[in-house]
Amino acid sequence: MQKILSFHLVVLIALIFTACSSSESSFDEQDGVNSFNKDSLSQHIITLASDDFQGRRPFTVGETKTVEYLTQTLKNMGVEPGNGNEYFQKVPMVEITPTSDPTMKVTSAKGSFTLNNMSDYVIWTENTDSVISLNNEEVIFAGFGVVAPEYNWNDYAGLDVKGKVVLVMVNDPGFSSGDTTMFKGKEMTYYGRWTYKFEEAARQGAKGCLIVHNEAAASYGFNVVQNSWGRSQQHLDTRGSKEYRCPVEGWITETAAKKLLNTIPDGESLLVKANEKGFKGTLLNLKVTTSMKVKAVFNESKNVIGKITGSKRPNEYIIYTAHWDHFGIGKPDAKGDSIYNGALDNASGTAAILEAARAFKSMKTQPERSIVFLFVTGEEQGLLGSAYYGQNPVYPVNETVANLNIDVINNFGPTKDVSIAGEGQSELEDYLKKELDKKGRYIAPEAHPEAGHYFRSDHFSFAKVGIPALTIGGGIDAIPQGKKYGQKQQELYNDNFYHQTTDQYDALTWKLEGGLEDTILLFQIGKRLAFETTWPAWKDGSEFKALRKK
Repeated sequence: MQKILSFHLVVLIALIFTACSSSESSFDEQDGVNSFNKDSLSQHIITLASDDFQGRRPFTVGETKTVEYLTQTLKNMGVEPGNGNEYFQKVPMVEITPTSDPTMKVTSAKGSFTLNNMSDYVIWTENTDSVISLNNEEVIFAGFGVVAPEYNWNDYAGLDVKGKVVLVMVNDPGFSSGDTTMFKGKEMTYYGRWTYKFEEAARQGAKGCLIVHNEAAASYGFNVVQNSWGRSQQHLDTRGSKEYRCPVEGWITETAAKKLLNTIPDGESLLVKANEKGFKGTLLNLKVTTSMKVKAVFNESKNVIGKITGSKRPNEYIIYTAHWDHFGIGKPDAKGDSIYNGALDNASGTAAILEAARAFKSMKTQPERSIVFLFVTGEEQGLLGSAYYGQNPVYPVNETVANLNIDVINNFGPTKDVSIAGEGQSELEDYLKKELDKKGRYIAPEAHPEAGHYFRSDHFSFAKVGIPALTIGGGIDAIPQGKKYGQKQQELYNDNFYHQTTDQYDALTWKLEGGLEDTILLFQIGKRLAFETTWPAWKDGSEFKALRKK
């Protein structure tokens, strides 16, 4: 009997070993890599960023051409439709154009004064009522406007802000106090992001929310606020939703905010006191009045989706994302050019995902999990396409393994390093590190963790529903020129090309070898996940860890 048991045990071990060996042998490190092609990558960018595509703004001819190009390219590769029999997901949107009063009247016991629209504050709305008004509304200062149980912090404790306007600070106490033990210290958490401020104010029932602008805390000047808001903006169409939003949202300069705060004794000091635990918000001794007329145009945009069905676990999904949109036709530059081509932002990321799709299709061994290629709309308008997908997923959230996102690739040559936003969020970073180690490369520390870059691209929409998400950016440790050269290239891009008509493909100066290497990194991470049964998790300390259902 003992011999029979021993024999069965040996057979069982042999079967397990064979199964493991089979699983390991099915993963080929080089499978698909040789299909990546710099010329193919550049040709996609050239096409998408051409004047013919008119800057790829949603609701325009540029969108129509972009969606057709992406759909046809996926078809030609043999990538199957990603939404049933269709290659797209309709995204209901609305374009809202507010026309605000030139001033905001402020009435207090000390007298009345006015603030000037665009220079002192910028307001807008996501509501589609024809007129939005503040009529002698009370103003409450609510510190950072944060409710964070895990940090034992509640700026709204004891405050009734329903129907009132809340004045809140940007970023979070960790950054503003300089205390590394508060929140995540210098690194911005989602509680510091301006989008969160509006969301929480709405949950509290406020009628309006004004964020006090501070250049260091926001990581950009008030001119960015002036150029980005207070004009025609696209939003998701929420007519069928019962979710409440503050009718008035906006930013106010620190100088103007201090005028409001100083309607009570030592009011300006509240900007400092708000950094202390246990801070209590307060009603200011003033009321504000202003209004805006609203023009709303409803339309549909499209996310483009392709899929490669997994051979063994087809109901487990790895989703690659890039946003296809840019700003379209706008204000002419000094040379009269009015087309915002968006070559790097984000024709380059879109092209990179197309290259990844071609690489997966070229593999000798089909991925065991399904691979999804999602090209989203409306990122430049506020992550709209990815947000809609997060709220209306084609593939169930609890069956989605990970999201890998590309938003702008390196165009100045190979680097030893790569950058990631929000380091310490998920185990996907460990996968990245393993791939980098093989190449003698490394993850560089985030240059500006206070800027909250993790919350500023489409991967964030996946994080918000609990899906581990990773986005990588080009490094600065250029080969062979070094860090100073790489840093200068990034600064030149930010100063001379980012969100400008000059963001165009230039065959004389662009060197896409580095961008291609970075794309292959994400391909290898997705491929490894596609042959595993493990699920990457959020790391301890991530504000998204509790959202993961699997």
